[in-house]
Amino acid sequence: MASVLQAASAASSIFSALGAGSGEGGAASTTSSEEVQNRFLKLLVTQLQNQDPLNPLDNAAVTTQVSQISTVTGIEKLNTTLEALLGSYQDAQAMQGAALMGRNVLTAGSRLSLAAGQAVAGVQLAEAADQVRLTIVDGAGTVVQSQNLGAREAGSFTFSWDGRNDAGLPVAPGNYSFQVNALRGADKVAAEPLQLGTVSALVRTAKGFELEVSGAGRVRFDQVQQIL
Repeated sequence: MASVLQAASAASSIFSALGAGSGEGGAASTTSSEEVQNRFLKLLVTQLQNQDPLNPLDNAAVTTQVSQISTVTGIEKLNTTLEALLGSYQDAQAMQGAALMGRNVLTAGSRLSLAAGQAVAGVQLAEAADQVRLTIVDGAGTVVQSQNLGAREAGSFTFSWDGRNDAGLPVAPGNYSFQVNALRGADKVAAEPLQLGTVSALVRTAKGFELEVSGAGRVRFDQVQQIL
């Protein structure tokens, strides 16, 4: 005589078959939780109808199996709710991304693009600093200009460069890079350089929407430190 555990094993096989099922032409088909529950209950009723009267199924085991199918149903409903929330979140991301088209943003990076005697970038400080030292270098690694940006609060801020070197002479336009060192007393403060870029496209990926930013490539929404 089969036991209720065998019924559970058969039910598990049904779950696996249902989860792996797919329609013709590559279109996946999913069995609803109601259908899974109905099949499970039919299987269990058949077990009860054909049980040995001298060796009946254990009530506790039957109750456990019924509880398990209820849990499976609850999980499927929860997944459906989460998928709906994810869809709403992605729609909101798309709207936010559309609003950023053509806007300048600050993202992680040390590139400093000089054009028409003007360059803008930023710094992200982990905590307040007494002094923030900026060093601008050219493509060969030669220091072009160094300046003290003064005391700054924790968070992000922007700075501008007029395209002149330490001697006050204008340098050629193009791409430079910069380094930041911050101190609070004698202690070093974590300082992350932020480069300026323009949002040119909104790209859908497997993980959601990403922004195409000039000079930085694709970046996630949470990697944007400032919108200018």
